[in-house]
Amino acid sequence: MASGKEVGVARVAGLRYWRAADARVVVDAWRRSGEGVRAFAERHRLHPRRLSRWAKRLGEEAVEPVRFHPMRVVYRSEVEHRSAATLEIVVGEGLRVRVASGFAAEDLERVLAVLEARC
Repeated sequence: MASGKEVGVARVAGLRYWRAADARVVVDAWRRSGEGVRAFAERHRLHPRRLSRWAKRLGEEAVEPVRFHPMRVVYRSEVEHRSAATLEIVVGEGLRVRVASGFAAEDLERVLAVLEARC
């Protein structure tokens, strides 16, 4: 048997137009679920952008949950550590990203996003 909150979400999901109170039912249920926007929207037959727009409009940023990947810092030697300050990120099966000091954070974010999509 479905809970009262799930019935409320199902009712609102079937509406063509949402008022703020309607959207609040869905956004609150999404937050409580712990699911990502896409997973929650698919389960309730909603468009993910609709959920994201309303979450933003209601003052809650629709952000996917953060996923952490195991990593370790590897230094080849103390000399290299002092001179280059290289950070090595090991992702999945042998994929490595080496980052020297002074790297652009935006570039690293793009590289890690591509790797995350592949893993």
